[in-house]
Amino acid sequence: MKRIGILTAGGDTPALNATMHGVVMRANQCKVEVIGFIKGFSSLLNPRVPHVRLNPLFTTIPDLDPTRGGTVIGASRDYVDPGDHTTIQEVADRISRLHVDGLICIGGDGTLSGMQAFCDFFPTALAPKTIDNDLGLNYRHEPDEWQREPCEASGGHRYVRTPPRSRFDLSQLINYVTPGFATAVYVSATGVERIRTTAESHRRIAIVEVMGRHSGYLALGAAYGQPDIVLIPEAPLNVDRLVERIVEIYELQKNVVIVCAEGVVDETGRELGVITNSTDPAGNKIFSSAGDALRQILIERLGDTYFTSKRRNESAQAAIFTRKVGHTQRGGRPVYFDHFHAVQLGGHTLDLLLEGHMNSVAILQHDLDKGFYVSGINANDFRDRWGVIHARRVHPSFYDPERQSLSRVGVDYLSPIFANALGTEDLEYARQNLFRRSNLTEPYHSVNVDVNKRICYLDAS
Repeated sequence: MKRIGILTAGGDTPALNATMHGVVMRANQCKVEVIGFIKGFSSLLNPRVPHVRLNPLFTTIPDLDPTRGGTVIGASRDYVDPGDHTTIQEVADRISRLHVDGLICIGGDGTLSGMQAFCDFFPTALAPKTIDNDLGLNYRHEPDEWQREPCEASGGHRYVRTPPRSRFDLSQLINYVTPGFATAVYVSATGVERIRTTAESHRRIAIVEVMGRHSGYLALGAAYGQPDIVLIPEAPLNVDRLVERIVEIYELQKNVVIVCAEGVVDETGRELGVITNSTDPAGNKIFSSAGDALRQILIERLGDTYFTSKRRNESAQAAIFTRKVGHTQRGGRPVYFDHFHAVQLGGHTLDLLLEGHMNSVAILQHDLDKGFYVSGINANDFRDRWGVIHARRVHPSFYDPERQSLSRVGVDYLSPIFANALGTEDLEYARQNLFRRSNLTEPYHSVNVDVNKRICYLDAS
């Protein structure tokens, strides 16, 4: 291969530029040109195919800083309908005219699904990224456990899981952890830690909502901030047990901190947060706030008297408050763990293409002897029998529904990731850069300004 293309798709994460940097560093060594497609798959759908040369003369452009969050080539949630054969053929023709021999996509399960539309036309490979840590498998044959059933409400189908057929072990995980997750956990855990002092000072119950539509990994990771209760989408909420736990804890320490994933469901399987009738561009349901819904439940169940009788607060409404960590989880500089392993994964993704793998995924594995290491897997291994790629869910063994917190297996899972997640450079960066005098006097300079000067286009003729 002489020239490859690369794109970033889906939501941004702190590790995208680091992954791209790893691809480009390896490409420089192998004398392979790399062009970056602007704004993900939307570039390929544009007849002019806006793109940037990321390593002219096999030298990485200075704009591609592996310690910068987000993506210098932009991202979008535009994907190609796999049944739209005309559009797919048009994209394949554009790739050919650009003399691109293969495509690397950096993204999550949505990006992997979108990539499958092109794997029969040119070699493709995926470098995983997602703060939700939901691109992977709990064990190799997990996709085979999905069943498809008719859904009368939608007139289509719904997918349901059958019980696991084997005993789970951490060594069976495919793609142990995804770059972006560690940084998001760091932000969430520090947020929980800071909320605690307010809850303590004012005898209050705090609900901290973190991202996680279907997978509760971020909520589990936020346990590093020492919340009292953790609620995840995979474990339907038992309100009676939750209220019981809150009273136990509040009577002891006069404050409670609850971490709640945005996709938490009730015992009927209905999302706790109010759902609008609209979806985002990727087709995901839009949640208003699971945290707000949970707050209303607790206000009703605990009542004003519980707080006023002992003069702990003037009302339940005043005593219980909600805060969202929000998009700060997916932004900013990557911590050492994400930066280091994203670069490794990027380089290995290019190697998979150069070694002749036609539809592959680079993965980050872990075992007790080797620690973390990169490997690869065929992308089809993530698909069920109908070709659907499902988000990885937190395995039941990671969570204790009685305590509404992590189990011992969950602790064992997280520990290797965060044993050395932060490097000395992470704290040094904050010390040297956050309170620079020039930050007060100089306007922010966006990398988009510099990258826009490098954009090239395919001749429409």
